[in-house]
Amino acid sequence: MNSVSSAGIDFTKLGLSPVALDLGFFELRWYSLAYLAGIFLGYWYLLRLIRQPGAPMARRHADDLVFFAALGVILGGRLGYVLFYRPGFYAENPLEIFKLWDGGMSFHGGVIGTSLGIIYMSWKEKLQWLRVHDYVACVVPIGLFTGRLANFVNGELWGAPTTVPWAVRFPEVVAGVVVLGPPRHPSQLYEAALEGILLFAILAILFWRTRARYQPGLLVGAFLFFYGLFRFGVEFIREPDNHLRQFAEATGLHMGQWLCVPMILGGLYLMATAKGRRERIEPTVGLESVA
Repeated sequence: MNSVSSAGIDFTKLGLSPVALDLGFFELRWYSLAYLAGIFLGYWYLLRLIRQPGAPMARRHADDLVFFAALGVILGGRLGYVLFYRPGFYAENPLEIFKLWDGGMSFHGGVIGTSLGIIYMSWKEKLQWLRVHDYVACVVPIGLFTGRLANFVNGELWGAPTTVPWAVRFPEVVAGVVVLGPPRHPSQLYEAALEGILLFAILAILFWRTRARYQPGLLVGAFLFFYGLFRFGVEFIREPDNHLRQFAEATGLHMGQWLCVPMILGGLYLMATAKGRRERIEPTVGLESVA
């Protein structure tokens, strides 16, 4: 047995389990807690953001936004996974679509669902939808961070085989038997660091240290660009899903990379044109206008 298959950290010895609480008749999974933590922490941070001068919405709007954004993430994320990643399987097994506790969410689908929710709420409340997107974009990395940690705890979405010292050997199913696989990149943790911590820091610096929030589209553009860039890069060392392996081999890129291309291009466009959209901003709350 070579060093690639025998080295690495044994995932089963880390003491991790997908189930956070087992009451026998009910299981609470870390995957579900990750979504809840992302929503509640994101809401707390959003309230801090809208306290600043020139906010595009009031507290009551933020309360409504949590509902629409959460609904968009869940419905969009699940439908995106069904349509982008496993349309054939779910066409034959439609009831499996509702088993959210088994995992299977598409971030790109979640982005679309959340955006539709924001646009609807903004239209309903007569708010500037692009500026609302800017504020929401600053919050999203929190949920990305908790979600990627949950992916690691679940032992899913791991990376390609490697010999790096921090490689992890995840349980894998081979010929119907669960075995310890070869050392792999813990790509879930890479994404937690890049899409969660680093992306949050970039957007926080733009929001708190510059006047980016007064240029509609700049913050959401930065989010789309950097997320797309980070995800595109990590996909090179992330193992494609088995049912998409032939797709990756045929096209030269993973499905996730193809879905990141419009995000990168759209983000570049929004950032490049943001300065032209700058205007005198009348805050939804507060007394002073911000030029």
